[in-house]
Amino acid sequence: KAENPMRDLRVEKIVINCCVGESGDKLTRASKVLQELSEQKVCHSKARYTLRGFGIRRNEKIACHVTVRGEKAMEILERGLKVKEYELKKRNFSETGNFGFGITEHIDLGIKYDPKSGIYGMDFYVVMGRKGWRVSSRKKCRARIGKSHKITKNETMAWFRKTF
Repeated sequence: KAENPMRDLRVEKIVINCCVGESGDKLTRASKVLQELSEQKVCHSKARYTLRGFGIRRNEKIACHVTVRGEKAMEILERGLKVKEYELKKRNFSETGNFGFGITEHIDLGIKYDPKSGIYGMDFYVVMGRKGWRVSSRKKCRARIGKSHKITKNETMAWFRKTF
């Protein structure tokens, strides 16, 4: 019996987050690194509330992130997993079938080191999907995704072992 093509797992998007904990020059340099990695415009994230211990104020820009889709996403995921030696822990996978991991130095991704910018760590979060996923997010005739079509932790872990 042939496999159902609607059941195939695929990477919907990768969100790369780089939190520096302060605004200003350091955040600008981190966003340049992310832009160089993804070749896309970078978004900035603001602090939700003031934390005196960390020295951040509410609505102060403290992090930058970028969302990558398609072939570029798979290429960046490959580079990120090469740093982790293609090994992830069971706790890296969520119950909804997505997974994430972090790296400590961006120069491991193959980006040339620039003494002016420094070294930044970043978090990768990979959102998995299937064909037919759009029914839950479209405007017209919106519907829920059935239980059998939802992605589980075990399915993503099996896909990860097979792909990498």
